[in-house]
Amino acid sequence: MSVVNLRGVTKRYRDTLAVDDVSFDLHENRIHGLLGRNGAGKSTVMRMLTGQEIPTSGQVRVFGENPYENAAVLPRVCFIKESQRYPDIFLARHALEAAAMVFPNWDQDFADRLVEEFRLPVKRRVRKLSRGQLSSVGVIIGLAARAPVTLFDEPYLGLDAVARQAFYDHLIADYGRYPRTIVLSTHLIDEVADIIEDVTVIDRGRIVMDDSSENLRSQAVTVSGPTNAVEQFADGHDVLHREDLGGFTRVVVSGIPADRDTASLQVEPVSLQQLVVRTTQFHDAALAGAGNGKGDRS
Repeated sequence: MSVVNLRGVTKRYRDTLAVDDVSFDLHENRIHGLLGRNGAGKSTVMRMLTGQEIPTSGQVRVFGENPYENAAVLPRVCFIKESQRYPDIFLARHALEAAAMVFPNWDQDFADRLVEEFRLPVKRRVRKLSRGQLSSVGVIIGLAARAPVTLFDEPYLGLDAVARQAFYDHLIADYGRYPRTIVLSTHLIDEVADIIEDVTVIDRGRIVMDDSSENLRSQAVTVSGPTNAVEQFADGHDVLHREDLGGFTRVVVSGIPADRDTASLQVEPVSLQQLVVRTTQFHDAALAGAGNGKGDRS
């Protein structure tokens, strides 16, 4: 069952088209990856989901309702973003106390354990926290709130590798005990590849991939070998990326060709990060070709 629905959503800021006719669903009790480059439209989508922005056109529904200024929806949605702003007079503990008042499922014992693990100085003013400590405030709130829909817009980028791994470990463990819909928007795709169950990729405000992680990984391969053999293998399929060296070729192919001879080829799975990167580049090339009046997408 889907808990979030976007249908034909477009968002313009004067002459800037930030989101262009986007439609997708977020399903109940799943961990979603909302991926894409800087400026692709990810944060704009999340602001519309949390009622902070109104779409120029199209429909946004969270739990079947419009989230904008909706008191029945917003306490069930937690949005944590990088460089989250808090009042300057707040101590770190005040941010946690405010979250406890907002989110009905708040778990204070869990929050206290996270404060200890992330070594958060709760009596320090927020404006004097380091970037990593400020990130810790956000991830603690996002985890301890246990909101039915929780969105993390890269708040963990300020954490070091050890702290990020602690965040992922707690996320997985707590999600197992208290399932909810979680969205991770990140550039660190390799780090979350084994966590996310569904993948939505936005590029230039448009959806270029939207499927389960398992399905996406099964739909592409990397093929290496003699150029003629590789070209025969990939014939009729989208080549997302190609590298040539003398008579040797390496390609990333979308849509695994069936019943093709692989005797002289090396066929390997594609990592989720490589798939996202190569698909985005392919999408860019297709748009550039269309802009130049060229129809060839390969």
